[in-house]
Amino acid sequence: MKTPSRDIRLKYTEVFIKNILLFCAVLSIFTTIAIVLSLSFNAIEFFKEVSVFEFLFGTEWTPLFMNPKYGVLPLISGTLIVTVGAAIIAIPIGLFSAIYLSEYAPKTIRKILKPFLEILAGIPSIVYGFFALTYITPLLQKLIPRTEIYNAASASIAVGIMIMPIVASLSEDAMMSVPNALRHGGYALGATKFEVVKGIVIPSALSGIVASFVLAVSRAIGETMIVVLAAGARPNLTLNPLESVQTLTAFIVQASKGDLQHGTRSYYALYAVGMVLFIITFGMNIFSRYIVRRREVAMK
Repeated sequence: MKTPSRDIRLKYTEVFIKNILLFCAVLSIFTTIAIVLSLSFNAIEFFKEVSVFEFLFGTEWTPLFMNPKYGVLPLISGTLIVTVGAAIIAIPIGLFSAIYLSEYAPKTIRKILKPFLEILAGIPSIVYGFFALTYITPLLQKLIPRTEIYNAASASIAVGIMIMPIVASLSEDAMMSVPNALRHGGYALGATKFEVVKGIVIPSALSGIVASFVLAVSRAIGETMIVVLAAGARPNLTLNPLESVQTLTAFIVQASKGDLQHGTRSYYALYAVGMVLFIITFGMNIFSRYIVRRREVAMK
């Protein structure tokens, strides 16, 4: 039987744990609000001197020159080239790996392959950047001689390899959480293994799969060291992945290493670029939630 003192201890323990969890949740909210406010206030200072139209649609980005230009399109294009290239590599390979691990691989093979995939996620990004510069770029130059030393293609390949375990691991977890009763129902109706995977498992785990895509792409957008080492630091408005580009994060690193005087336009440009990164990532999350909700409504 429970004694009154034990009941009191349990009650206070539950209240304590509840308050700790509430504090953590509120702290995360206030941290996010503080970051957004910091970016917003400093970005507003930048836009007091540079028009939004010039910033968003200008084709020259030279904020550290004597005659600075503040057109962010070259940075956005460089970021998109690297991100799209990485997604083209990571999403199909990661998803197919997850399907194999979840639906086809024996347990012994799954126990061996999944840790190896997760090891890739634990490698520091600077190692991937060095690998891209010293191995991937020379290989690309042998295949396509006009490839520049610093180029978006090698950065895309390295970032794609880095984020592929995110897609594979999270998608595999989502598919493993699908009840076996749904699979058995499909088999009872005469469906093949592939038909069960395509028509039952993937639709049932779609929210988790989409979340893995968004998390991986967001990781690619925010990647810094790989693009700094492999893609270069030349703001270049181009769609050619064999040329050197500069991404949004690479500029932040470049400018942060320089002697930027507080209160100058070049200093506030860092926050404007950070705000662009935040808006892109936030928009991706909204888009993914929209897709998941539409899918849930369609399944009902």
